[in-house]
Amino acid sequence: MNWYLLVLKKYATFNGRARRKEYWMFTLFSTIISVILSLFGALVLDTEGIDTIYSLAVLVPTIAVGVRRMHDVGKSGWFIIIPIYNIILAATDSVNGANEYGENPKGEESLNSDIDSFGVVEKDINTEAQEDKTI
Repeated sequence: MNWYLLVLKKYATFNGRARRKEYWMFTLFSTIISVILSLFGALVLDTEGIDTIYSLAVLVPTIAVGVRRMHDVGKSGWFIIIPIYNIILAATDSVNGANEYGENPKGEESLNSDIDSFGVVEKDINTEAQEDKTI
């Protein structure tokens, strides 16, 4: 939920870069909220359109995070209007280090970390082979 709120705080910020996690978590929570509002409007209020109002309210932050996501992979923000290719770019890992749109939002320390995304410590294969030889 913090990623969703982070995007809303950057309501109309089209400059800079957005991590994959920031983009996809915002997309996930926004979709969930829209579905819940749609069901609530249809079942409880017996009306339609409450989800449309929500979608219009988050239209600018949705475009802004999409543009920042394209910047993170080193592309212009205009790439979000190209069908299918924009989804491929949104799923692509960010460009390491700084690019013309700013610093990597992951930070340099995450690029050299020995811990993978599941929290498991990765060992260097060469280090394991050397340990086996010494035993």
